[in-house]
Amino acid sequence: MATAPVRLSITFVLGGACAVGLLAGCERSGEGRVEDPPAAIASAGSAQAPPLVVVPPDSPRFKQLRIDKAGERDFPTDEVTAPAKVVVNPNRISRVLSPVQGRILTVSVKLGDAVTEGQPLVTMNSPDADAAISTYFQAEATLRQAKVTLAKTETDLKRAQSLLQFQGISEKDALAAENDVATARAALETAGAAHAQAGRKLALLGLQPTAANQTVVVRAPIAGVITDLSVTPGEYRAAVSFMTDVANPLMSIADLSTVWVSADVPEPSMRLIRVGQSVEIAFVGYPGERFTGHVARIGSALDNQTRTLKVYVDLPNPARRFVPEMFGVVRLSGPPKRRPVVPAAAIIQEYGRSEVFVERGPGQFERRVVTTGVRVGDIVAITSGVDANQRVIVDGAILLKGQ
Repeated sequence: MATAPVRLSITFVLGGACAVGLLAGCERSGEGRVEDPPAAIASAGSAQAPPLVVVPPDSPRFKQLRIDKAGERDFPTDEVTAPAKVVVNPNRISRVLSPVQGRILTVSVKLGDAVTEGQPLVTMNSPDADAAISTYFQAEATLRQAKVTLAKTETDLKRAQSLLQFQGISEKDALAAENDVATARAALETAGAAHAQAGRKLALLGLQPTAANQTVVVRAPIAGVITDLSVTPGEYRAAVSFMTDVANPLMSIADLSTVWVSADVPEPSMRLIRVGQSVEIAFVGYPGERFTGHVARIGSALDNQTRTLKVYVDLPNPARRFVPEMFGVVRLSGPPKRRPVVPAAAIIQEYGRSEVFVERGPGQFERRVVTTGVRVGDIVAITSGVDANQRVIVDGAILLKGQ
């Protein structure tokens, strides 16, 4: 019965010895933790390093890649795009009014016709034409009479001054002769002004003072295009007055050699706008083309509903490519700042991110997430992610997408 306990004791002692030996071995291995195997170290290092896409330099796919430095340029720090449409420049539109009352005889233009300055538009038969000619004749007769009267009074004055030297008349009569001359000169000036006014009216109506029953021809005041036509032959039109026909023109002529582009700029972007600023414009009707205008006027109040500000851009239109109501988009930029730039072909979109491939060695490329800024043409500014001196795939990056 004594052998069993002895065996148990021996077993316990051996177990304790093994435990002590294990602890001693741990202490002898060093002061810190047990070192990881070389394989584990390699695995941890590869997890921290950025992933590389490897394309052998001798492969056909590598030959399709074009690699170059990112580059650097001055780019606007901010940019806003706003919907816009073409409108007629209000400074280059003329509303043709009737200068006299009368009946419309002919209308020689149609809606949309191009006209030149001075071209006949409408002819009218008007009693005002005969009245203007009659007024001119009366003013001319009054002017002749005033000249005769002045000549007579000047002669009388000379005679009175001669008689006064020999006491032939009284000094009072001589002064009366001088007053008559002054009165005749004033009458002549009044008659001359009335005659000139009557002549200007004839010139304005395009009438000659030598004939009666003349028609009044309404001519184009500017060169442009007929944008509105509200008159037909046979109508009777009243003369222009402050209260009536000013709001009812015969037609409207717009000079479309330049047009305005009206844009609705959001309230947060108001700070980017200034008069004279260069603006890029893209039109729906001309895809892929870009046009340049300059801010001509900025609205004085925000739209209460849309919280936008009206901005009007002056756009040259020598070839008449832009017509009113064309839709487009304007781009306004803030002050420039030096930025790294890459071609648009260097940027790929994946998982909602913009990425480029940065060269790390021959045939080795790092996928780099970047933040893009303003785009001008085919060049895109990079605000973060790439430096100007780094080499990136500028063409063919799409071939590595998904790797």
